[in-house]
Amino acid sequence: MSHSFAASSEHWMIQPIGYIYSPYKQKFGVARQPGLVPAAHAYIDLSAEFTADCVRGLSDYDYIWVQFVFHATVKDGWQPLIRPPKLGGKEKKGVFATRSPHRPNHLGLSLVKLEQIEYGKQIRLHVSGVDLLDQTPVVDIKPYIPFVEAKPDANCSFAHERELLNVYWSQPALEQLALFSLDSNYYQLVNQSLAQDPRPVHQQHADKIFVMHLFDWDVLFQIKNNMVEVVGLRKHV
Repeated sequence: MSHSFAASSEHWMIQPIGYIYSPYKQKFGVARQPGLVPAAHAYIDLSAEFTADCVRGLSDYDYIWVQFVFHATVKDGWQPLIRPPKLGGKEKKGVFATRSPHRPNHLGLSLVKLEQIEYGKQIRLHVSGVDLLDQTPVVDIKPYIPFVEAKPDANCSFAHERELLNVYWSQPALEQLALFSLDSNYYQLVNQSLAQDPRPVHQQHADKIFVMHLFDWDVLFQIKNNMVEVVGLRKHV
């Protein structure tokens, strides 16, 4: 059962300052956390009113915080209790103890690497290590300051680094990679994304072929005995 807010006299209007354009065209397959897929390159186009003055000095930082809206889940409302995939969907945690997109205000926060700032008719920030759906609305950007924000010894409950799966490509899939002139970064994007095991916890069937939509292509794969096989590529229609 989804929830909605009770009527309140206090509210604020938040408007996007821009949008992010990423390889993840659907929710299935999106990196579960920022930084887990370094090959996930994207860019943020700021709205025209945000000129070069707004990003003056930002290139002095290696990483930035991107605050955004989980726009694809707004219609679903929010849940007070969440079943984190990390726990196999067997245990519930409070929404504020998780990073679930099903939140009261549907706001998210990602730490991404700032690769380049492009100046033109509008400011474009090139970033990597993203975990954001294509065309996600961005509502704020801040620089990451390690000496203040990095807490490597902090307790993080159940959210520990997971073991990666091995990924290999079938010969037909490798031939399709070459046929479609997809570069080494796309190859790494697929490998890094699949190594995280993007399957929902309730769909762990060894004989099932899954489809992940990255850029303009569908990646067909299956997982058996903790091994991922890329079985094919096809143009997304």
